Amino acid sequence: MAEAASLKPFSFLSLLLLLAATISLCNLQVIAVEPVSSLKLNSHILQDSIVKEINDNPNAGWTAAKNDRFSNFTVGQFRHILGVKPTPKQQLRSTPVISHPKSLKLPKSFDSRTAWSQCSTISRILDQGHCGSCWAFGAVEALSDRFCIHFNMNISLSVNDLLSCCGFMCGSGCDGGYPISAWRYLNHHGVVTEECDPYFDNTGCSHPGCEPGFPTPKCARKCVDKNQFWKNSKHYSNNAYRIKSDPHSIMAEVYKNGPVEVSFTVYEDFAHYKSGVYKHITGEQMGGHAVKLIGWGTSDNGDDYWLLANQWNRSWGDDGYFMIRRGTNECDIEDDVVAGMPSKRNIIEEVASADAFSDASY
Repeated sequence: MAEAASLKPFSFLSLLLLLAATISLCNLQVIAVEPVSSLKLNSHILQDSIVKEINDNPNAGWTAAKNDRFSNFTVGQFRHILGVKPTPKQQLRSTPVISHPKSLKLPKSFDSRTAWSQCSTISRILDQGHCGSCWAFGAVEALSDRFCIHFNMNISLSVNDLLSCCGFMCGSGCDGGYPISAWRYLNHHGVVTEECDPYFDNTGCSHPGCEPGFPTPKCARKCVDKNQFWKNSKHYSNNAYRIKSDPHSIMAEVYKNGPVEVSFTVYEDFAHYKSGVYKHITGEQMGGHAVKLIGWGTSDNGDDYWLLANQWNRSWGDDGYFMIRRGTNECDIEDDVVAGMPSKRNIIEEVASADAFSDASY
């Protein structure tokens, strides 16, 4: 009897822990990732068998290859750079969702690179290195593009500022983060220019680096050029919002306002993408990834697609870009689309100068 009584507190504590775990799980937008054995984690992500299976499949719609970008990557290293964490439900509920009317007529194909050819940032392909910073790249790249589109400012904003300074509010830095939190940071705190706080050097990759295991950089809050002031270099978004998960609203948002950040589920076969319209064919689920969506179209084979810029350098995919099936929510690509509009805060003088120059050119 005494033994049974001594078990009661433990049982009650176990029940509380179980309840807490259940509540925690219910508060997440879960991108479920299946556990992978340690043997699998240490194997190479690129496999001849996957390339063969894709390329021998007449219905695949895309071509696979063993690219240079991941030639030395293990499965574990590949999973690490897929840095989209499940978004807490509370954040999803508190974020406005916008939609665009069906009456808005859209072209059958659209490419932001040609629509706004004056904006060099749109066609820039970057490299996140071994850091799980995709959540930061997608946000900062899209906002840079939107500054050019709406304010005629060709600027590259700092991924490093967002990655290192947002802290736990955005997630865990190089160990992953939340795209919508990135946009909230851009709204409330802004980011400096890449010139002030660079992620890259001239070879395309510096800190957090091209080497495995590089930690999240420390938040310095000072420009590398001592003649520049951190506060003066800040650029902000006006807001942070989600776009309704229907293809028309997503297309209309890009068409009217510029590139957006999207998250999707990555499988092993995606690491092997070379060209064509991707759809998942084979391999295990690896994690969540964020990229920049810049357009859409229909292939010669009649496949509707989204056009996206990745940040795995130009040796991966189709010169750094990829297409993925549109309208079927392939790999959840239409579920989590986020953006924000550029703000004139802190740049009023620059905008006024740009407007004056624009007026004088007519």
